[in-house]
Amino acid sequence: MTALASRILATGLLALSVTAAGAAHATVTINASIGGAPVGADAYATFDGLSLGNAGGTSTGIVVSFTGDAQTVNGGLSGQYAAPFLSGGNGGLFGQPDGVDTTNYLSTGVGSVNMLLPALEHYVGLLWGSVDSYNTLQLYNGNTLVATITGNDVAASANGNQGANGTFYVNINSSDAFNRVVATSGSYAFEFDDVAYKTQRTDVPEPATMALLGGGLLGLGLIRRRRA
Repeated sequence: MTALASRILATGLLALSVTAAGAAHATVTINASIGGAPVGADAYATFDGLSLGNAGGTSTGIVVSFTGDAQTVNGGLSGQYAAPFLSGGNGGLFGQPDGVDTTNYLSTGVGSVNMLLPALEHYVGLLWGSVDSYNTLQLYNGNTLVATITGNDVAASANGNQGANGTFYVNINSSDAFNRVVATSGSYAFEFDDVAYKTQRTDVPEPATMALLGGGLLGLGLIRRRRA
C-alpha cells in the first residue's frame, strides 16, 4: 500500500518520497545516528510516569496505548526486549546519563504501541533501540497513513544489535502533518524511549490554502469597492 521511492542515504541523512493510499506525496527526511539527539524539539516524553505493563497513559501530552503484548517495560527480558542505550550525552534533555537505559521505555513485543500526539506535527524524534529490519513506524493524520518507516530506513545494517552501536536517535521530518505514531514489529523486539516533538509550530500554509486565502481577500476587496 505504501511505496518508498527516491531513497538517498548519506552521512546518516535519509530523504524519502512517500506515497500513501489516500494521501498526497509526502517527503520524509530521516536523520538517524548513534549518539544523536532531538533537533529543534521543545517537548520531551520519557514515559517514566507510566505504570509498567499495558495500561498505557499520558506522558508529556502523548497518549500511549497498546495492542497485543506491547507494554511499558524496564530492564530487559531475554527473547522479548532489551533496553536501548544512551550515548554522546543524548539523554541530557531527558534527564538521563549515558549508558544502558535504566528508566521505563516502550516495547512493541509483537503487538503495537500507539502514540496520539497533542496536535498535528511535522516532526518527531525517538531513541530507537536494537534497530531491526522488521521494526515499522507509521505516521498517521487521523486514520490516513502519511508515511511508513522501517528499520532498514534507519540503519544500513538493521540487524537487531542490542549493544550501544544498535541504538540510534532518529529525527523524522514530514512535509505532511501527522498526529499519531504507531510502532509495530513482526517479531521481538522493537524498543524505544525519549520521544521528542515540537509544540511551537511555524507551519507554512500549503499552496491550495494560500490560493483560497488570496481569493477570499480579493472578494472582500471587490465588495468594498462596490459599496464605495
